[in-house]
Amino acid sequence: MINFKAISIKINYLAKNIKNNQFKTVQVMITGKSYIGGAWKIGKGKEFSAQNPVTGENVNVFKEVDQQQIEEAVSGANSAFEILKTKDMESRAQLLDSIAEELEALGPQLIEICDKETGLGEARITGERGRTCGQLRAFATLIRKGDWQQARIDTAIPDREPLPKADIRRILRPLGTIAVFSASNFPLAFSTLGGDTASAIAAGNSVVVKAHPSHPGTSELCTQALEKAIAKNNFPPEMFAMLQGASPEVSQVLVQHPQIHAVGFTGSTAVGRILYNLGASRPNPIPVFAEMGSTNPLVVLPNAIAQRGNDIAQGLAGSITLGTGQFCTKPGLILLLKDEHSPNFVKDLTKAIDSINIGHFLNKRIKTSFKDSIEKTKAVEGITMKDGKDESGKIFEIDAGQFLQSPRLEEEIFGPAAIIISCEDIDQLIEVIAGFGGHLTGTIHSDEDIELAKVISAMERKVGRIILNGFPTGVEVCPSMHHGGPYPSSTFEATTSVGTAAIERFCTVKCYQNIPQEHLPLALRNKNPNNILRMVNGTFTTDDI
Repeated sequence: MINFKAISIKINYLAKNIKNNQFKTVQVMITGKSYIGGAWKIGKGKEFSAQNPVTGENVNVFKEVDQQQIEEAVSGANSAFEILKTKDMESRAQLLDSIAEELEALGPQLIEICDKETGLGEARITGERGRTCGQLRAFATLIRKGDWQQARIDTAIPDREPLPKADIRRILRPLGTIAVFSASNFPLAFSTLGGDTASAIAAGNSVVVKAHPSHPGTSELCTQALEKAIAKNNFPPEMFAMLQGASPEVSQVLVQHPQIHAVGFTGSTAVGRILYNLGASRPNPIPVFAEMGSTNPLVVLPNAIAQRGNDIAQGLAGSITLGTGQFCTKPGLILLLKDEHSPNFVKDLTKAIDSINIGHFLNKRIKTSFKDSIEKTKAVEGITMKDGKDESGKIFEIDAGQFLQSPRLEEEIFGPAAIIISCEDIDQLIEVIAGFGGHLTGTIHSDEDIELAKVISAMERKVGRIILNGFPTGVEVCPSMHHGGPYPSSTFEATTSVGTAAIERFCTVKCYQNIPQEHLPLALRNKNPNNILRMVNGTFTTDDI
């Protein structure tokens, strides 16, 4: 039996002592606990460990929570929500800024633990920490301004004939307690303190995070950072909970808890659909905002191949293999028109892929799933796998006619692999696109090709983001970004999990009729001290009323 009081991973690192501007050795503890009701508690369920994907060694030992502990976490978060509703925007923004500061203050120990659990390497994890902190600060900036609340005001017209018009005001308000599921492939940016958590807190909600079992130590360190930020800003500690667990039962109980009001999820289509169905089958159904599998079709038109085919092939190879192909925006379906240049492009792409040694898979399950997907794809009639080294990515090729008879080929291969679909003409290429399900992205390479307009039009029906002469991997975090698409890439096509518009997922709409000024949300009152943009009597304005 493991003595969890004695468990600690002691990491000695140089951290700057802000107070006296000197460096000192700091000892950091990984306890193997969950954060429940504002306190660190040992799980009462099964033991599990993260595994170093490079060495195969177990990294940490944890115990997953049981049903009673999930109840405690959600109930505490739900109670804290009543306090959160009273916090002004500046207080929320300061909390988000503090979370970013505390995450940065973890220093090298966060990078070290995260690398041991994911094998992603120092450079990638350091960059992802920067992105994660950037997201937190972007939401802080957003809510300070206040325009995001979408305030609409129609003032009363008491002498209107034949009936008086009431004073009616509408605004986005926080939803309640949000369940967030950490993703395996982004242990910081889409996990404990990632975009779902940041957007939920920015909207004024409490959060219960289900930590990913592939990086539980990383989740614990991130929660330690958030705990400090909560204390510094006088927020209720129960507003956030982090639950450790590796079994599906933990996720099921969490989604079905009656005090959970929405779910944020990034992961596979299979798991996302299970959670979506659980949310929909509740006595009080809730939205499950799931960003799921996507194969992200990429079209290379004839002029582009003729003029810069090799350059495109090199960039495409890098995009397919980036992060060992474990990105949700990896291009997995490559559409070409057959002509005298297309065979050379296929050769260039195959050669470029073969020159790249792929990295490590995030865990054993993903590695096994990738190998199984490759074997199943090889068995499809009419498909060929291009020769290459065992340690490189995989390229397949199939005629469009045969592809149309094999709909399973559209399913995501999570890893460094792609399928080239060779089309006889533009009509067949459009037919292939028309037969697709939903995807997060669609990319087109064109050099004034006459077919471009048709391809854009076809892509608009099937993807959330259309890219011209680029590659889909690398999702810019900005207000205009949309990271979502038609099913099965996501459950709600019109919502995004990246960028500041993600806040809208975790809001509800409230309308106030003839409510006195002192009882209205600040953004709906006649005075507009922050000069937020509001629609007043049908016109956008920043003026007072």
